[in-house]
Amino acid sequence: MATLPAEPSAGPAAGGEAVAAAATEEEEEEARQLLQTLQAAEGEAAAAAGAGAGEAAVKVEGPGSPGVPGSPPEAAADPPTGLRFSPEQVACVCEALLQAGHAGRLSRFLGALPPAERLRGSDPVLRARALVAFQRGEYAELYRLLESRPFPAAHHAFLQDLYLRARYHEAERARGRALGAVDKYRLRKKFPLPKTIWDGEETVYCFKERSRAALKACYRGNRYPTPDEKRRLATLTGLSLTQRI
Repeated sequence: MATLPAEPSAGPAAGGEAVAAAATEEEEEEARQLLQTLQAAEGEAAAAAGAGAGEAAVKVEGPGSPGVPGSPPEAAADPPTGLRFSPEQVACVCEALLQAGHAGRLSRFLGALPPAERLRGSDPVLRARALVAFQRGEYAELYRLLESRPFPAAHHAFLQDLYLRARYHEAERARGRALGAVDKYRLRKKFPLPKTIWDGEETVYCFKERSRAALKACYRGNRYPTPDEKRRLATLTGLSLTQRI
């Protein structure tokens, strides 16, 4: 008896997209589960702290227990230990909290980790520590973290914003007034971006030097490029079609 032929597959491209989407969904689900674990751990730590304070207020009966004279006092309950996550899970939680903008929860999560885990130096953990340092006004620690290692270009804009805002806040605090555009320009010249969060290319009027050079060369050769030439130029310079036009 003949069997029906199998339906054709959607092709390698569709299969790759499906695999990537499934991986992203798995990462998001893991992040949600870890965030729920974090919230539960925070609640348990708060409850344990309240119970410990209540027991300490009650146990004022003298050097020994009331039942056995001379017995040693009961040992105090151990403080709750840090959260036990794998390095990958820690990075996943930090990334999720960074994307959600939960700086307060991020600070509590980092504080609950063992010191060795905070000092591992993975990229999401360092970016999380930098954000927490900025929120706390610990600008020297922020600068130290940003200069500790090169960061991926995808995160340069976020880290550059933290760095510049920290410089502006420091100057405003020292001068006792808000900064104007000229003040901020002078600060950017005095304190250039660290090489770890900058590709080294100067930006003039929102265009990097390499992009400006490519646009000038194209304009000299052809002042009226076709749509295809515009798309190729946009790909070459990293600009959008609107910027290129």
